[in-house]
Amino acid sequence: MVTFYTFIFLPLLSAILVPFLYKYLNRQVHTGWFVLIIPLSIFVYLLQYIPDVAGGKTYVYTLPWIPTLDIQLTSYVDGLGLLFGLLISGVGALVILYSVFYMSKEREALHNFYIYLLMFMGAMLGVVFSDHLLVFYGFWELTSVSSFLLISYWFERRSSRQGALKAMLITVFGGITMLAGFIMLIMMADTYSIRELIANVDLIRNHVLFIPAMLCVLLGAFTKSAQFPFSIWLPDAMEAPTPVSSYLHSATMVKAGIYLVARMTPIFGGSSVWFWLVAGVGLITLLYGSLSALRQTDLKALLAYSTISQLGLIMCLLGIGSLAVYFGPGESGTVFTVATFAALFHLFNHSTFKGSLFMVVGIIDHETGRRDIRYLGGLLQVMPVTFTIALVGGLSMAGLPPFNGFLSKEMFFAAVNEVAEAGIFGLSHIGLLFPIVAWVASIFTFVYCMIFIFKTFGGSFRPERLMKEVHEAPLGMLISPIVLGVLVIVIFFFPNVLGKYILTPALNAVLPMMSVTAYDLKISAWHGLNLELLMTVGVILLGVFLFRTTKRWIPALRSFPQKLTLNHWFNQGLEGSEKFSRSLTDGYMTGSLRHYLIYIFSFFVILLMASLLGFYGLSLDFSKDAPIGIFEAGLVVAMIIAAFTVLFASNRIVAIVALGAIGYMISMFFVIFRAPDLALTQMVVETVTTVLFLLCFYHLPKLKKSIERLSFKLTNLIISMAMGLTVSLLALAANGHKLFEPITSFFENAYELAGAKNIVNAILVDFRGFDTMLEISVLTIAGLGVYLLVHQRSKRREPNETE
Repeated sequence: MVTFYTFIFLPLLSAILVPFLYKYLNRQVHTGWFVLIIPLSIFVYLLQYIPDVAGGKTYVYTLPWIPTLDIQLTSYVDGLGLLFGLLISGVGALVILYSVFYMSKEREALHNFYIYLLMFMGAMLGVVFSDHLLVFYGFWELTSVSSFLLISYWFERRSSRQGALKAMLITVFGGITMLAGFIMLIMMADTYSIRELIANVDLIRNHVLFIPAMLCVLLGAFTKSAQFPFSIWLPDAMEAPTPVSSYLHSATMVKAGIYLVARMTPIFGGSSVWFWLVAGVGLITLLYGSLSALRQTDLKALLAYSTISQLGLIMCLLGIGSLAVYFGPGESGTVFTVATFAALFHLFNHSTFKGSLFMVVGIIDHETGRRDIRYLGGLLQVMPVTFTIALVGGLSMAGLPPFNGFLSKEMFFAAVNEVAEAGIFGLSHIGLLFPIVAWVASIFTFVYCMIFIFKTFGGSFRPERLMKEVHEAPLGMLISPIVLGVLVIVIFFFPNVLGKYILTPALNAVLPMMSVTAYDLKISAWHGLNLELLMTVGVILLGVFLFRTTKRWIPALRSFPQKLTLNHWFNQGLEGSEKFSRSLTDGYMTGSLRHYLIYIFSFFVILLMASLLGFYGLSLDFSKDAPIGIFEAGLVVAMIIAAFTVLFASNRIVAIVALGAIGYMISMFFVIFRAPDLALTQMVVETVTTVLFLLCFYHLPKLKKSIERLSFKLTNLIISMAMGLTVSLLALAANGHKLFEPITSFFENAYELAGAKNIVNAILVDFRGFDTMLEISVLTIAGLGVYLLVHQRSKRREPNETE
């Protein structure tokens, strides 16, 4: 168990060491060489789980964290988690190797880059191996924070800051709704464990909160995996360095939403709402992404929209595969089980070809200084190796043999053809849309893949349009995309090795009720002359025709009004909300302390009085109160006199003394009520504060005597009386309601529990130690802030004083 957590938290722990490595060793050796050891170690460690997990075994590791809140770091290693873990660490190692040659150690702040990247890697590993819902959510949000830092790495660029902000707003919004869904699931099943939720699925499906919880969870998944209409953040995330883009698109961030849908399929699968949302949104995203990719002239933007399209394809397959939960074991269920298998297969394939393609774009940008297709062309002549990698990755994404993308694309066509004949959930009427839309989107996918390959590397070479003298990339920058490109080809010829040891265990984790073995699902490149093959042939023929005629129709597609795009609407909504909030703030931030107190006290009075009256909380019970003696009455009168003295004193010293007298008389109340600890604490605090007041006010100028006519303000009188009445009624109502047993008896044992002879000190230091520590931290931060403001102000004044 210790070894497992050592490797899972290794990226987060190693991030602490990166600044020291950068400071002392970066001049001699690139920091990335040290960071590369981390994902390689994790990848090698996870490889040992493959034989056992392929044999049906799972591992559960539990590390106590906050036992009183029933929060443990429970990690669950099954086929699905292992698949993602291998992708995160394996692709992560290749990305870091690529970054060693892409990121300059002289010009870049590499310590920041690798800290953020390791945070990202650690957060993703935490997501895919967490079994506790709240721990899962914590890692989920850490991926949003670390991706924000990575996207805004070049923070001096306005576009980088805006892209990071957009990604943060959308994904965090989804994360909060997902948390609401998790809370509902916890309420339904009375457990924090995902495994136990799956075990209690019948209880959950019959609950009234089933659909609301499903919708909240899907919002989190859709925003993270850039599904329509939340996909607008992903293209703007291209402002990150290319290694980050390659990692984010191929193995991490966007795949987290896919993982969540796959993990929750045993719970929500089989429902018509789940099917239509997951499969329908995925299909729309597939078409939207492929159409949008055709409008792009920037290579990274084209790949960004292609990622949106491919994620939609995977999401659609997961939705179709969820029908297996509805049908259960049997012939019909097995048919749709293949769809889930295809989703996992294409997820793996997408990681290989998309990772290599992003690295190719990074090479082109690094060697030419350009990413705009309109300035590129003919690079085959000077960059043959890079062209070969781009050809392999591009044709795989287009779904052509002999590359792995062809295999999973054929399985996708088979799945949409099967769902058209499912006959449930209204598919008998509109099920035909699935194969039609999938086929059309695949044609567009073929076209943008051809644009990427041949518009960049084909045609005439025009060096005068490029920013640099072009040559082939260095070997170090080519290693990672070559490895991924080789995998693209190898998987085509040996797909069942991957299917047996990686994909089938992952499938059993997504659909545990089906109990699929490696012999039930065989991946084959040839299934005879069937409808899927005819669809592929149609994609190629029509795709080639559209590619050859792009000059006729692409300009019309690119002339789509910007004002009608989702991105424009989001930006306008953000700007509108900022303007509204600014105007609202300018309306009430008048600079008058009196106005601010009016707002605060009015809100306080309205809220509390409405609560007291609306919830029947105004219950005044004096029957059990102790009688008021002469000492209490005298102290109250003396405190009132002292309070008026503070208000009307013409000398500051008199006002401070009167204020201190109020505090000392409060301590006398504690003595009368037999609370010597409180009395002692009150006297010490009052003495210290009074002395501090005297020291501060001693250096201020004396009050000037003047005769002024104070105007009577009715608003002040009403609010003051309402505030006093509200506080009084609230105190009396609280005294009249005894909903719980008092905890005084617990604190009376302070000496036995904490070894403290002063109850107040024990409460502050022992029983409420965390609260006190945070309060001290706040005061420390505030003090540092004041010091810095004063220090900066004095530094600005120094030049003037010298002059």
